[in-house]
Amino acid sequence: MARIYTDKDASLDPLRGRTIAVIGYGIQGRAQALNLRDSGLGVIIGLRRGGKSWELAEREGFKVFEVPDAVRRADVVMVLIPDMEQPKVWREQIGPNLKNGAVVDFAHGFNIHFGLIKPPSNVDVVMVAPKGPGRLVRDEFVAGRGVPALVAVHQNYSGKALQYALAIAKGIGATRAGVIETTFKEETETDLIGEQNVLVGGLMELLKKGFEVMVELGYQPEVAYFEAINEAKLIMDLIWERGIYGMLNGVSETARYGGLTVGPRIIDDEVKRKMREAAERVRSGEFAKEWVAEYERGAPNLKRMLEGVKAHPAEKVGEEVRKLMFGQWQK
Repeated sequence: MARIYTDKDASLDPLRGRTIAVIGYGIQGRAQALNLRDSGLGVIIGLRRGGKSWELAEREGFKVFEVPDAVRRADVVMVLIPDMEQPKVWREQIGPNLKNGAVVDFAHGFNIHFGLIKPPSNVDVVMVAPKGPGRLVRDEFVAGRGVPALVAVHQNYSGKALQYALAIAKGIGATRAGVIETTFKEETETDLIGEQNVLVGGLMELLKKGFEVMVELGYQPEVAYFEAINEAKLIMDLIWERGIYGMLNGVSETARYGGLTVGPRIIDDEVKRKMREAAERVRSGEFAKEWVAEYERGAPNLKRMLEGVKAHPAEKVGEEVRKLMFGQWQK
């Protein structure tokens, strides 16, 4: 069974009187920085000078420094810039300026697990990975709640790395909801496998194929969009609130019977076999190598595929349907 920590298991004391440098002030960086400051901790921001984020962070009351200077001042360094930017920034600005005994925190294990970042041996390396976007991390904190998170220790130089990780989790509000102890390996691999097989890749293709089949059978695209795509949110909301079994008890008996009898014929063992193949590509590091190479070329294939999705008939129809739905609420 997983070890789950809550507020009573964590203390902010390991971080009191220490300087926390949040590197990056994007969606996740801003949310975590604000939450940590509201928890009474000392936070500075490390950014590239001249960007909009710099102005925003200053406007919101933070002291902002260029990344090397922020790292030199910090006892705790939170690396919250995009994954693919991290290795270069680490090599040139973070790694050379770390204090002996500093704590380095990541929100995702990708670069550590796949060896793209190799920290020195004289620092703690931890991960606090909120299981929600930055906006939700901030909104839930302000509401007195929290977004669950995963915590892990990659390197325990001080002997207190887990306490530091739990303190960060408490500071951003995650222990209010619950924090699961994991490893960099498990977090990274399950995150990628989940994204590819289900949450982004699998779900997106399922919705598109469902839409295409209805349109090919002669149904109106607008009706197909509602039935194959739009209503997916309603089902996911039920699953989020009640679980799969609870969702089944929240739909009609006809939907329940049809789903239980037809679903396994479509998402069958052959689909599961392909999912496992994709998962093994993640576990072996093959996907990481492919993605790093793609990014270093300027991501031409990603851009081409994004344009393909943008041009899909479901997107064209969906744009008009959303205008009908959201337009009335915006008036």
